[in-house]
Order: sequence, then structure tokens, then C-alpha cells
Amino acid sequence: MVDYKKVESDIKEKLVAINRITKVVKGGRRFGFAALMVVGNQKGSVGIGQGKSKQVPDAIKKATEDAKRNLIKIPLKDGRTLHHDVRGKNGAGKVILRTAPAGTGIIAGGAIRSVCEVLGIQDVVAKSLGSANPHNVLKACVDGLMSQNSPKNLSAIRGKKISDIVLKREAK
Repeated sequence: MVDYKKVESDIKEKLVAINRITKVVKGGRRFGFAALMVVGNQKGSVGIGQGKSKQVPDAIKKATEDAKRNLIKIPLKDGRTLHHDVRGKNGAGKVILRTAPAGTGIIAGGAIRSVCEVLGIQDVVAKSLGSANPHNVLKACVDGLMSQNSPKNLSAIRGKKISDIVLKREAK
């Protein structure tokens, strides 16, 4: 039996952006808020979510619940960095994520930094190109992370041992 309270307690949440939305009606303006959240367990799972409401706390709560429903698993090398350099694209947002040696830290800005922190990546160099819109940058970042191939995945596809694939990669 899985203890869901424990699973939710180790999830880290990060607010990426809040937008104020204005709807013009007969009596004046109605304001609403849209929130963009990133959640992760710092062990390789990450999710992004959006929420809208008339009040900021409600929008954040909705976005957090949406992000928790959309959790995906990302393979990490040594639990601290990526297996190889990746590129991600969503709309006009393009990101480049590069693996880095131990002790480098997270060299990334804005939305990409949030994803890396909640995902558990400790060493990465990232650059966002094109769009600065946090929605597109987040989706491009997750797209890049999902396109990553781990030695475990490659060994399953090729029908070889993980050790054979890792040795060949390090020999280059």
C-alpha cells in the first residue's frame, strides 16, 4: 500500500509566472489571474501546470494540482546531470540544455532554472533562444528533457547490456 501523504510531502513546488487577465464588461473591468507552476520530487520527476482564477491563491492551487497530475519521469546521469546535450522546441521557444561536470551548478535563467531545481539536476548549462514567454520555454525544456536517451533505454532498444553501451560512449 502506497502512502500518498508521504509522496506529496517530498514534492517541491515553484511558481514560474503569474499573469493578470482583464475582461472588460458593461460595469467596468473584471480581473482574473493565471498561474504557471512547476513541481518535482528532485529525483527525476517533473510536471508543469496552469491554473486560472479570480484570486491569486486559487490560481496557484489549481496550477499546482494540474502540475502534480502531469508528472513525468526524466532519466538523470548520476542523479545530478543529463546524459547528453539536448535541444527542445515549442512554438517559438527553443532551449539548449548541456551536461556539465560536477560542481558547475545550474547555469540557467528563469523558467529553465525552475525546472532544473525541482527535477533534481545539480549541474547543467542551459540557454533559452527565441521566445521569452515562460509557457513556451517551459514546454520546450520538458520536450528537450523527454527527447534524452539514457543508456538504460538504449540497451532495451538494442538488446544489449548497459555496460556495453556505457563503455563504448566513454571510449570515444
